Amino acid sequence: MLGVVVLNFLLLQLVPGDAVDVMAAEAGSATAETMARMRTHFGLDLPILERLMIYLSHLAQLDLGISPRHNQPVLHLIAARMGNTLLLMLTALGLALALGVLLGAIMASKVGRWPDRVLSVLALLLYSTPSFWLGLMAIVLFAVKLGWLPPGGHETIGAGYTGWAHVVDVAHYLLLPALAMAGFFVALFARLTRAAMLEVRHLDFVRTAIAKGLSPLAVSIRHVLRNALIPVTTVAGLQLGTLLGGAVVVESVFSWPGLGRLALESVQARDFNVLLGILLMSSLLVIAANVLVDGLHARLDPRIQSR
Repeated sequence: MLGVVVLNFLLLQLVPGDAVDVMAAEAGSATAETMARMRTHFGLDLPILERLMIYLSHLAQLDLGISPRHNQPVLHLIAARMGNTLLLMLTALGLALALGVLLGAIMASKVGRWPDRVLSVLALLLYSTPSFWLGLMAIVLFAVKLGWLPPGGHETIGAGYTGWAHVVDVAHYLLLPALAMAGFFVALFARLTRAAMLEVRHLDFVRTAIAKGLSPLAVSIRHVLRNALIPVTTVAGLQLGTLLGGAVVVESVFSWPGLGRLALESVQARDFNVLLGILLMSSLLVIAANVLVDGLHARLDPRIQSR
């Protein structure tokens, strides 16, 4: 984590301009003296190494600094958006795993036949389609043409829903961006599940289960699919960083108020304190996801627990 923090800090210093330049350009009337005072106020006139030491000392106290753009603590800005991004990411990942594993199991059970061929072509199309194009086409179809779902936003403004009505309202807005983000990963998990199941079903313990008289469905679910899920969950944990990167595009397309949109706005405003905070939280999420995947492997494969 220390290496991630230092590397992110030094890389962001290579970006031309700073928050004061952006605010001065928007104001249109800032003088050189005013800009100098603002840089002194935010500590932007200090040498890079000194700023790095100050940032690390504040970080050790769980202080992510102040956003020059919003004039608020970075931690508050991230906390206000973190829940929306986690909701979108976990929903997209859950949909991708459920649909991908289901399609992959069907492809493996019908290998070489027309369901396998049709689903393989569908997976290839989803794998090759950018998430932003998929999101735009989903807006055109389901929001503009059919009018089934809203084109963007997080909840109905001014509705004041509470309880279950609020959950249904948020889910109404969540479905399109979650599906757009999940499209690529559905194809990835489907192909991976198919390949893993085809490899596992020829192993000795599967033949033993068949010889014991277990039904084909029980063999497929309890023995073949369970062991095939190990590489799928490994890739799912590794793809969490890709999901975070895709959140920037999907949240922008659907006006979803999450960390992705906040990161894009911070890049445009050269708000490096907010960017550093988002990158730090993203790194922590990826590390936590890999720890959870390791624990899940121990549940899926008893051999891991005995080592």
